[in-house]
Amino acid sequence: MTGTSGLAQRSLRTTVGVLRVTADDIGIVAIERVKQSITTTGSAKANRHAERAVRQLREYFAGMRRRFDVPLHLEGTDFQERAWAAMRKIPFGSTISYAQQAKQIGKPRATRAVGTANGANPVPIIVPCHRVIASDGSLGGYALGLAMKRKLLALEGAN
Repeated sequence: MTGTSGLAQRSLRTTVGVLRVTADDIGIVAIERVKQSITTTGSAKANRHAERAVRQLREYFAGMRRRFDVPLHLEGTDFQERAWAAMRKIPFGSTISYAQQAKQIGKPRATRAVGTANGANPVPIIVPCHRVIASDGSLGGYALGLAMKRKLLALEGAN
């Protein structure tokens, strides 16, 4: 994240807990599960990005949204950014394996590295790392906990 003076934060209560969305002037930089709601005012642009993301997340949890179109500001290694871009292409209600994702980014032997990159995803749900599972059909891991991953997949009718 570059600078913090323009950051805006908004929270929403969901079926998977309280989520905090953080945005800057470029787009959404983080979504985190937190214990309590928080709102911080940033620049006008950051505020708009955060509010739009919260609106779209509410629609998603209400079953009225399958795709997100909020601007993102993701900063990671080239490998992480490729892994995150591949996840954004996984359709709602579908899953792929870590091995399939590794092949999609041209690194078929990098299954574990893909899992690590997915775990570093700063904007879960919008970048749907919950849609990536193990080759044997088990859930694999999830940075926000397997119970949340199960709930998100069930919400989407996947698995």
